[in-house]
Amino acid sequence: MSHVLLAALLVASSTATAQVPAGGTPPPAPAEAAPAPAPEAPATSPEQPAAAQPAATPVPAAEAVTQDDLEATKQELRGEIRAEAAKQSLNGEEWSEEYPEEKRKLEVFQLDGYFRLRPTLFYKFDLGRVPATIAGQDLFPRSSRTSANTQSFATMRLRLDPTFNVSEQVKIKLQVDGLDNLVLGSTPDTLYPGDPRNVFTIFSEDQESLGDTLSDSIKLRRAYGEVNTPVGILRFGRMGSHWGLGMLRNDGNCFDCDFGDTVDRIQFVTEPFAGWYVTPMLDFNSEGSVYRTGAQGEPVDLTQADDAHSWVIAIARRDTDAQIRSKLDNNQGVLQYGLHFTYRTQNYQDVTNDTTGQVSFIPRDAKLYVPDFWLRYEERSWRIEMELAAVLGNINSRGLSLNEAMADPSLRVAQFGGVLQGEVKALENKLTVGLELGFASGDKAPGFGNYPGRTGSGNPNGPNNYTQPGDVEGPQYRCDAGGCADDAIRNFRFNRDYRVDLILWRQLIGGITDAFYVRPSVKYAVAPGIDVYGRVIYSQALYAESTPSFTSKSLGIELNAGVDYTTEDGFIAGLAYGILFPMSGLQQYQEVLRRDLETPHTMRGWLGVKF
Repeated sequence: MSHVLLAALLVASSTATAQVPAGGTPPPAPAEAAPAPAPEAPATSPEQPAAAQPAATPVPAAEAVTQDDLEATKQELRGEIRAEAAKQSLNGEEWSEEYPEEKRKLEVFQLDGYFRLRPTLFYKFDLGRVPATIAGQDLFPRSSRTSANTQSFATMRLRLDPTFNVSEQVKIKLQVDGLDNLVLGSTPDTLYPGDPRNVFTIFSEDQESLGDTLSDSIKLRRAYGEVNTPVGILRFGRMGSHWGLGMLRNDGNCFDCDFGDTVDRIQFVTEPFAGWYVTPMLDFNSEGSVYRTGAQGEPVDLTQADDAHSWVIAIARRDTDAQIRSKLDNNQGVLQYGLHFTYRTQNYQDVTNDTTGQVSFIPRDAKLYVPDFWLRYEERSWRIEMELAAVLGNINSRGLSLNEAMADPSLRVAQFGGVLQGEVKALENKLTVGLELGFASGDKAPGFGNYPGRTGSGNPNGPNNYTQPGDVEGPQYRCDAGGCADDAIRNFRFNRDYRVDLILWRQLIGGITDAFYVRPSVKYAVAPGIDVYGRVIYSQALYAESTPSFTSKSLGIELNAGVDYTTEDGFIAGLAYGILFPMSGLQQYQEVLRRDLETPHTMRGWLGVKF
């Protein structure tokens, strides 16, 4: 507006100058002179009629200005216009002073996570088998009330994933679980130590945390720092570990997960070429004997001889989520793949004598080599993905005491596992038909080997623990003072948070091992956020000797069906049903104990909020 006014004044002054005769000062008007005729009326505007326009008033002679005054006025106006224009051309500096730029403020604290509630019902999970005589050899834990065929309960978890942004480049990330998988109603006030208010649980009106509230109700699972440097991202601390499909390494961050791999790690993520990521890592798997000076003192790792460390390298070709969406929207294929390789060593293992408290160092001289390959290719209407892994190495002494270690021979480790997934979408991506194949290596050692620390029925009270035909769990090698009849550990174990069903592998056996499975599935999007699905899972052991029957490989056919509901504001709900038709591989070994296997069922529900 100031520019317009100054320009108008300059034009007006130029017009006035043009009306002055050349030669300088205008002549004075005569005393009797008639007034000059009124100038022509300006054009009227639509808002103002011609009659309303005032007539121009003649300038008295006494008020007339000189030519020099007019020139001076013009120069002054021109100078002001130039100064104003120059001021406006300084890259908006004046604007910046009056209206400072709104810079994005750093969010010092960010919070993600979820809260979930899972009601569950199990029916006939013991399959009607005769109870085992050795603890840990039942397929499913039993109540002392033997007639109880149904377990019905609900659990909850509050998971918090806070991030503290020290700056744009420096962050601290945590994972905290509150009331982690707490069974609703499992801590009535009648169990609280030192509170005799209620003796009979029927009078309980309050739920308490047993013992120390912080340790029992809140668990700090992970804490690590993250620094963005010009050449990559440095992370250090206790963090989750995940790779590929999560078959071998799974961080357990999914909504329905219960376990999760947590590692003490230092890693550096680099991107030497666009889309190529190279990540060297150092894992602290076990530090052995640690001396603690007190509650507030600094603990000391007394020796490095008993440490187990892993040197890890991961090389992957990956796209960002935005790049994947862009390629798929433009009908392009997306190829991603990578290799995760671990080399782990341990020279000694410390063992504490329960009676004397004395620490002994057992020579191990153990080495593991763990390659894990992952590949994924997808287009808009279909996807194929696979993961193949192996665990190879040796343990030069398998003894659990110093005397045993001196005489015991070495053990070989040779395990292999893999998953292949494929899916096709149709009906405008509402219908998804999928197929998954998986296998985990094993051998003829009795038992599945998911829990090798459980006691086998062979010499259960002696120093050399091993399994015999009919055992469900236990060590997957057999050694005694005279040598080893089986000196290899070959059963590959899937991560416990990698789940393909609701009953057999998830609950009864505790994880996929020493078997293969086939799982066709179908899913249909009924409406935005509502999916219904169905799955059929056929499972078979690789060796009949690994099954409880010791004579049959067939484990069972399981049917799963359910519905999922999610909303944009984070609400999650669902309901799933499963039924397992057990096969002869789950029968008991001794014929006199065999019964017709009963059919287990389950109903699982969940309610939750993600944020």
